Amino acid sequence: MGAGTAGHVARSTVRPNSETVRRAPLRTILATDDGVAIDSVYDPGSVVYDASRPSAGDLAFVVAHGFTGDVDRPHVRRVVAALKRHAAVVTFSFRGHGASGGRSTVGDREVLDLAAAVRWARELGHTRVVTVGFSMGGSVVLRHAALYGEKEGAAGQEGTGQAAGAHTDAVVSVSAPARWYYRGTPRMRRLHWLVTRPEGRLVGRYGFRTRIHHRGWDPVPISPVQAVPRIAPTPLLIVHGDLDGYFPLDHPRMLADAAGDHGELWLEPGMGHAEHAASEDLLARIGDWAVRRAG
Repeated sequence: MGAGTAGHVARSTVRPNSETVRRAPLRTILATDDGVAIDSVYDPGSVVYDASRPSAGDLAFVVAHGFTGDVDRPHVRRVVAALKRHAAVVTFSFRGHGASGGRSTVGDREVLDLAAAVRWARELGHTRVVTVGFSMGGSVVLRHAALYGEKEGAAGQEGTGQAAGAHTDAVVSVSAPARWYYRGTPRMRRLHWLVTRPEGRLVGRYGFRTRIHHRGWDPVPISPVQAVPRIAPTPLLIVHGDLDGYFPLDHPRMLADAAGDHGELWLEPGMGHAEHAASEDLLARIGDWAVRRAG
């Protein structure tokens, strides 16, 4: 899918030192490598930064929401509130969502949105970054980690340009699909109608504040399960509910098998799908895992 471009948007150049980082929330517009305006919010968290002592204080989460979400949705803000007890949090609205520009490509070009947010977290003084994605965002964090390496630079078919500062130190993927074009559940069949039909895209625009691109993928991006082996040795956590109404348990198991020894799989009893279903206990455990494993 192609992507719409933003107008006059300047990437934030805020670079607080260790004494100013985390003092107050900050909202800005980021520009992606393909020129799309991304509405982004920085929440400082409750851990005081101390540059002389490595701790959770140098860590930031970058949260990638699910399809039809945005940075101001209550379920996204609830995730932020839980994770900021562990570290600072950057949230953003994917292209085509909320106040961001462009149109949604449902997980393809969204990798560029996440890369811009990760770079911003590092510009703000955070030396460790953990990406946490839900549903569509869960597939995006997997592909982002595979395409942006700390040493290799950006790679793959997206033509993403420079990867400096856009790599992640750990990945958490919640309720993600393993493969594309899955239609095995009623909810996924409805989602495909929303994305592929003109009347569905109208419902997306006016009912869910989500502007969906009318073009199909060309070329088709690597799937999440193809991306996972490329993530190693970056720590990877795969989380999935056993009552997920979108993607059954063969999806997380495929991802875990592809990850091998460098990935962990948490199958959550009684959990449904994505942010809405993530309990406070689960979010706290994800925060604890990230503090231990990132970097």
